[in-house]
Amino acid sequence: MNVRNQTAVSEFLLLGLTDDPEMQPLIFSLFLSMYLVTILGNLLIILAVRSDTHLHTPMYFFLSNLSFTDICTSTTTIPKMLVNIQTQSHSITYTGCLSQLCLFLVFSGLENCLLAVMAYDRYVAICHPLRYMVIMSPRLCVLLVLLSLLISSVHALLHTLMLLQLSFCANPEIPHFFCELAQVIKITCSDALINNLLVYLVAGLFASAPLSGIIFSYVHIVSSVLRMPSPGGKYKAFSTCGSHLSIVSLFYGTGFGEYISSAVMESSNRAAVAPVMYSVVTQMLNPFIYSLRNRDMSNALRKPISKITYMLVINCNFLGE
Repeated sequence: MNVRNQTAVSEFLLLGLTDDPEMQPLIFSLFLSMYLVTILGNLLIILAVRSDTHLHTPMYFFLSNLSFTDICTSTTTIPKMLVNIQTQSHSITYTGCLSQLCLFLVFSGLENCLLAVMAYDRYVAICHPLRYMVIMSPRLCVLLVLLSLLISSVHALLHTLMLLQLSFCANPEIPHFFCELAQVIKITCSDALINNLLVYLVAGLFASAPLSGIIFSYVHIVSSVLRMPSPGGKYKAFSTCGSHLSIVSLFYGTGFGEYISSAVMESSNRAAVAPVMYSVVTQMLNPFIYSLRNRDMSNALRKPISKITYMLVINCNFLGE
């Protein structure tokens, strides 16, 4: 019988996506590019909403908060991975791992709640258009965002505090590029039955409640749109929901994909590929989805993009001289 060392650990080892040294430069370049695109794309969304008075509406207020959340989610995971690749290290401190895990749960949970809030916003806009600005007052919009942040923070702290009760073996290895909740629980030397039950019960409730709200909202939206006599009115109503539906499908599709992969795959580097979709790719694609499928956003983005391009041209000319 093998005796497992259960001394208090000071660090974890993040195995990343691959242990092939020749692949590390490619992975570094790929993730750095995705991170920069994520930051730039979501910053442009925020700048466009703030600078264009036509976008000072509840829908775009929630969108700018979603973009900020995407920036925070990517910043929680990718920079540490890039540093580890650059320094050829796999380590992350115990405190750093739990902090990363907690922050990721906060921001991914906040995105989950914001998607439900945005669905409610579209429900009010289409089903109660005459009362839209009265119902979706600035005060209510701020309260919905703060409530979403509160719920996601409580959810994250609950899991993090429960992890503090667990002990870990020496040199614990996490087959991911960041500290993911399910994988951290798998490597504990303690009895993690309560933690696993908490993951399935609380996370299931936390995911199903917003998703049920989204489904409820869109059932009423579809019912109201189908009763519209004008084809143009139907198209306009559906077009305002297209971007949101695309993001919802991407977010929940990749999330369920990660859940299935974690349940089916063993702890190996192959299992680390699935979180890339819901923790990196989704945040990178959200700005493109809204800018390509939303005409108002496309027009608003031209101003900050043209200003940035102009500044780059001026700087290049200055350096050339």
